[in-house]
Order: sequence, then C-alpha cells, then structure tokens
Amino acid sequence: MGMAVGGAKGPKSDINMTPMIDVLLVLIIIFMVITPLTPKGLEALVPQPPPPGQVANAADVRAVVISVDSDHKMTINSDPVTEAQLGPRLIEIFKTRAERVVFVKGADDVEYQWVAMAIDIAHGAGIDKVGLLLADKSGQ
Repeated sequence: MGMAVGGAKGPKSDINMTPMIDVLLVLIIIFMVITPLTPKGLEALVPQPPPPGQVANAADVRAVVISVDSDHKMTINSDPVTEAQLGPRLIEIFKTRAERVVFVKGADDVEYQWVAMAIDIAHGAGIDKVGLLLADKSGQ
C-alpha cells in the first residue's frame, strides 16, 4: 500500500478505512454479547431405565405421579384433581417430605400445553424436580 503525496495532477483524497473497521468490530462484539445463547424452557428430568436386576425400593412406591389424560383431566396417583386443586394438593402432599420430586405422565394424544401447565403448577408449589414419564402401551 503506497501513499499518494500528490504530483502533477494535484492532491488525491481517499477514504481512511481504519476507523470504519474499528466501528464494525465494536458493533460485532456488542451484538454477540446481547444475543441470547440458548432459549430457556421448562426444566424437567428425562426418565432413565433402571439397571438390569434392580428391584423397586420404598422411595419408588411413594412416588407422586401427575397424570394428564386425553380429556385434559388430571390425577395425582389415581386421585382426580382439577387444575385449581393441583397446586394446593401438591403443597399438602410435600409438607412432610424432604425430597420434592414429582413425575408427570401425559397421554399419547394430549397436547403438550397441558403437560407444561402441570409442570408449571408443580414448580409453583415448590417442587424441586419434575420428571417426565411415558404413558404405558395400554394407555394408562
């Protein structure tokens, strides 16, 4: 890159690109910082299969399962509850328990919004961890 000092034709004016590149780099950094990295959704646990040969323990028997059927009716361990009763009922169940874990099981044809609503109500009731269960092949 040479510099034109002028000559027989007179002075020559060129745009200095260095300040423009500096501004461009600053803008790129600003947009990288303010852009969210990943969207945040509802936190839920994915069920893991038990190791072979393991039997169910007492904690599995006391598990709290919220079921949402295809008619949008909810049950807690086969006890029917409404949407308004779900939060207070969960608070009552977990009053004396140290471990706050609940599982949500949705029917195959239920919309996800109903499962998400059950997860949201459980988090609102102070449940630490929410796990997702698959419906049985028999539809239960």
